[in-house]
Amino acid sequence: MSQPPEQALRQLLEVMAQLRDPRSGCPWDLAQDFASIVPYTLEEAFEVADAIERGEPAAIRDELGDLLFQVVFHARLGEERGWFDFAAVAAGIADKLRRRHPHVFADATRADAATQGVEWERIKAAERGAAGARGALDGIARALPALSRAAKLGRRAGRVGFDWPDAAGVRDKVCEELAEVDEVLASGAASQRRAEELGDLLFAVANWSRHLGVDAEEALRAANHKFERRFAVMEALARSRGLDLAGLSAADWEGLWQEAKRGG
Repeated sequence: MSQPPEQALRQLLEVMAQLRDPRSGCPWDLAQDFASIVPYTLEEAFEVADAIERGEPAAIRDELGDLLFQVVFHARLGEERGWFDFAAVAAGIADKLRRRHPHVFADATRADAATQGVEWERIKAAERGAAGARGALDGIARALPALSRAAKLGRRAGRVGFDWPDAAGVRDKVCEELAEVDEVLASGAASQRRAEELGDLLFAVANWSRHLGVDAEEALRAANHKFERRFAVMEALARSRGLDLAGLSAADWEGLWQEAKRGG
């Protein structure tokens, strides 16, 4: 039987305190600050997503533990600086959830999921305004994956009326941006200009996905997995036939690719 959650969390906080003890703590943990552990925090969040995609309960549990440790680590750093502690972090999110769910914790009318989504965004916008945000795009984290951030920027802009009218309009923009990439390539422009035009194309594609009801980040992640799976099949086929991968022609690769595609 597992421990009560309060006891388990208390033990984790005690472990964190010991790791950061100036006299007997871990040298690596003592050397860290908010900025230095950000990459690990992001990595752990993606590893949680990966475990969920694999559908492995034990891996999900372990990765959630790693992510929770990151939260505890950040909270410990805040406590050492006199800014906040873990209790303040937990209390803050509890208060926020109550505030954003008046249909559950107050006397607001219970609505369907779509209506509640609109109300959720209205409440969040009011909170951003109260915190001093002036623009519609204020507060969108720069550390988000670029495709996810592009879609979120487009969604926020759309709420104040700056958006394509429909998916067809965004598709036209995608074609326009693709033509501009071709134009830049044909002109022999510098790499910075090529990168700029490719960025515009990717931004348009991310927002086309949004209008189609597709999460661009998830779609690209699935495409990555599919490519990895099919490439592994190609490698296996080549090995079974005694073929040297480095010596394959474009036609050989295409043949192997089509075989792998037929396999799923």
